[in-house]
Amino acid sequence: MQTAHQMYQNKRRSADEALDLLQDGDMIIVPTGVGEPPALLAALSGQRRRFNDIKVAQILAMRKFAYFDSETSHHVRHAALFLGGASRAAGQAGWCDFIPNYFSELPSMIERGFMPSDVVFAMASSMDEQGYFAISLGTDYTMAAIDKARVVVLEVNPNVPFAHGQCHVHVSQVHAIIESDEPILEVGLPAIGPVQEAIGKYVAEMIDDGSTLQIGYGGIPDAVVMQLTAKHDLGIHTEMIGDGILTLVECGAVTNRKKTLLPGKMVATFALGSRKLYQFMHHNPIIEMHPSNFTNDPYNAALNDKLMSINASLQVDLLGQCGSESIAHLPYSGTGGQVDFVRAANRSRGGKSFIVLPSTAKDNTISRIVPTLTPGTHATTSKNDVNYVVTEYGVAQLRGKSAKQRAQALIAIAHPDFRATLREAANKMCVF
Repeated sequence: MQTAHQMYQNKRRSADEALDLLQDGDMIIVPTGVGEPPALLAALSGQRRRFNDIKVAQILAMRKFAYFDSETSHHVRHAALFLGGASRAAGQAGWCDFIPNYFSELPSMIERGFMPSDVVFAMASSMDEQGYFAISLGTDYTMAAIDKARVVVLEVNPNVPFAHGQCHVHVSQVHAIIESDEPILEVGLPAIGPVQEAIGKYVAEMIDDGSTLQIGYGGIPDAVVMQLTAKHDLGIHTEMIGDGILTLVECGAVTNRKKTLLPGKMVATFALGSRKLYQFMHHNPIIEMHPSNFTNDPYNAALNDKLMSINASLQVDLLGQCGSESIAHLPYSGTGGQVDFVRAANRSRGGKSFIVLPSTAKDNTISRIVPTLTPGTHATTSKNDVNYVVTEYGVAQLRGKSAKQRAQALIAIAHPDFRATLREAANKMCVF
């Protein structure tokens, strides 16, 4: 029987050699964000014309590899599970596929065959003495994909943290290994202005000591985090761990002592931040990385008492429906974990979910509080799920409220320049 070290050596390949394992028509599953393997995807880009109908499925592509090319999309094309800066233009132009989903359900979609997983390309840590790698930067749906895939190729990089949790893959499950030592892509904290700071203050005032946090991606959620440094015994059960959360750990606000699910442990499914964050994750027993069907499952997450869910939206109508992922019919991002954690916070004992957004867009020329969602908008979180909506003008609590009460509360936190127009529209809709 081969040792783990012997298997590792026998499976070493160059990135170009690993491409020989692909077949036309394959769906390649790639982890979220910085879990994407740059050497493998660069090699695939360079050889894309040799293939036909290869798809690369991923949440939040970070780099615009050369395969993002409309002229060769019939050779290799992106299948976005959540659009970001690298993939948004392609998604809006229609030459990249867009697959709607709840983040919590992606592993089961793969397991049940709704979404193919022929090949996995993923970043991984160095192998430990027992022959295991950690898929720590994007555990998400990738672990489910590895179990189903015909071919698993790991880009092994010593800069990837070896994390705890359900994120380990044995060398015997791997078909090819390529090696890289490039620094992991770093993503800084978003810029925070006075509007984001005002919204963050409203939310922070409603978060009690001992709460467990889910922090979404973006400037406003991070603005909330920056105002929680004086809190005590906070816990973390989230989809994304970033530098904002690391700040709360370092200042002592996060201890995880009061969590009612996995007390003492921070839980996440992907990481997006700085080198300092990635080093913090390495062999650190207080953080565990788990697949998204564990972290984002509303039932599991709700086992944390006082779960606080903080997520951003683009538009909210007077019934409380959220359009958080498109601009009219044009896809902008994706559902991600917003609905998962809104529902989890609603189930949690003492939980609160916050939908946060500036009151306006385009230099105060457009209200984000609207009578009805713009035609074509992808509805993200339903009126029945939304709890608190927060702008820089205040907080609207919607659960248990009538349509008229909702409209009144939302108009009260709209930008003052638009309140009269919104009241007029609400009257015509007979909800004011």
